[in-house]
Amino acid sequence: MRRIVITIARETGSGGHNITRKLSERIGIPYYDRDLLRKASEVSGIHEGLFGAADERIGFREMISAAEKVYTGEILPPDSDDYISTRNLFSFQAKIIKELAEEESCIILGRCANYLLRDRDDILRVFIHAPLEARRERIAEYSLSWSEREILRHIRTEDKRRAAYYHYYTGEEWRDASAYDLCLDSERLGEDGCVERILSILPFYSREQE
Repeated sequence: MRRIVITIARETGSGGHNITRKLSERIGIPYYDRDLLRKASEVSGIHEGLFGAADERIGFREMISAAEKVYTGEILPPDSDDYISTRNLFSFQAKIIKELAEEESCIILGRCANYLLRDRDDILRVFIHAPLEARRERIAEYSLSWSEREILRHIRTEDKRRAAYYHYYTGEEWRDASAYDLCLDSERLGEDGCVERILSILPFYSREQE
């Protein structure tokens, strides 16, 4: 079977993680989310907790630093003062993502994977989105102690964080449809419908790459 590599980016509360998991089960290939942090830690020798603290987020210092805006692929040596900087942590994570895409069929959730693998011709890049009200209802199902106001604040904060993270390392806009091959509304299609739509694209997509 031809290698399949799919990247999935998602709005907060859109069901992107569930869709990724279900897709992984249907195709029979692994998906990587926080597993990437463990792999990056093993390669770099940097504690996994530091990767977790910087996961899909940037700090104020990085936000105002134009010099470190876009990912270049450079990995700093262990004797560098910036070895555990968020920039270097991202570079190690990017290294793992590229190696996985080269070595096996897999699904990669978030972490600018669509951008990092943009030069490959065997990648299907997916973006999952949904109306705000649908996302609010979804989060309310598993955050029973949160008020409606807290849920909406969480959605806006997380979306803003992901957008800032993406822009910082790519110089591009996270929600720009041109960065993806397929954009799906999980409210209109449902989680299973999104999985089916992706599956319907894969045979055609694979033939195009042969």
